[in-house]
Amino acid sequence: MAHATTVFPAGFEALEPFADWAVQGEKARYAKRLASTMDELDTFYNAAFPLLQANKAYLEQVDLDNISEQDKRLLWAFCALVTVAFPVEAWRQPRVPDSGPSSIDAVVEPAV
Repeated sequence: MAHATTVFPAGFEALEPFADWAVQGEKARYAKRLASTMDELDTFYNAAFPLLQANKAYLEQVDLDNISEQDKRLLWAFCALVTVAFPVEAWRQPRVPDSGPSSIDAVVEPAV
């Protein structure tokens, strides 16, 4: 019997339903946030936030020069958590309040 491929490393199985949040690039994560409902943001946040300390401890041990695909996706998922945190915790809406058609234009991003 074949085993299903996991998106994230062992210990982060609770994030598997949220694999679509593990996207590379700040602009892509911002677009995902804007395309999501508050219920979707809340659900992702409530699953990922309790794992924040474990994620930090885990990724501090990862050699970024030889990072695996699973570890990259874990890093990107927690970058997405940062992207949704303020909308969930403060604004209660995906967009920045009173900002009109705001956007993010990242000129330089981390290589991973």
